[in-house]
Amino acid sequence: MSDRSILDRLPPPPGQLTAYGPAPHQVFEVYGQPHHRWVFLLHGGFWRAKWDRSHLRPLAAALGEAGYAVALIEYGRSGMPGGGWPGTFEDVAAALTAVREHAQGAQTDQQEKDAGQGADTAHEPVRIALAGHSAGGHLAAWLLHRHEAVGVTGAISLAGCLDLTMAAELDLDEGAAVDLMGGPPAEHPDRYAAADPTRLGASPYPLVVVHGSADERVPLALSRSWWDRNATPGQDRLEVLEDVSHFPLIDPEAPFFPRFKDLLDGLLGAR
Repeated sequence: MSDRSILDRLPPPPGQLTAYGPAPHQVFEVYGQPHHRWVFLLHGGFWRAKWDRSHLRPLAAALGEAGYAVALIEYGRSGMPGGGWPGTFEDVAAALTAVREHAQGAQTDQQEKDAGQGADTAHEPVRIALAGHSAGGHLAAWLLHRHEAVGVTGAISLAGCLDLTMAAELDLDEGAAVDLMGGPPAEHPDRYAAADPTRLGASPYPLVVVHGSADERVPLALSRSWWDRNATPGQDRLEVLEDVSHFPLIDPEAPFFPRFKDLLDGLLGAR
């Protein structure tokens, strides 16, 4: 049974808004107090314009309250200016660069404040873990192969569309992957080769793949396809949650949330 209750709740207020580009959608929201442990959080919605970051605000706020610094990312989606290939991908790559600069700048400001108060100015280096749900899981896994991701600690894919070609072949959400890429794999093989995590080979950084066995939106087969072809033993992890559907993975009131924090701590280090 699907549990979509997270989508029906009143979301918390937006976090602190920061732009990473000139377009209205090129922004991210910061939750929690900036420090050295950051979560770069990508929402899902099959890359479509009708789904924005608002439905992930409860998760971002809960992570902020739990002691993480969180950047909730917006990006161009299919059906809007700047969305689709290649704009969606360019946006999330630019956002990662901007979040790193923001995090490092916030840390420098804190060091200067501490020094002015005569306090110890030693701080832990900034660490960033990527996390994404559904379409956001695809983008997080894709980002690990980009130069913008150099130095990240890894990523967590929550019910991610990790096999973009399979998503197109299965016609998920009535052609969501085809709309994203501007056509099917047979028409744009080079695009899919550059954008499909399953085709990109082993991840250069740890990838934690989490998927519910009862997912009614993104079949578990998309995560297993990536795992079977690209997983690196000892580095990557696959966790299949029995009888769990799509949306409980982003619900801070669902049983998975404590485990999600444990997985983040595994990438970021102890709190």
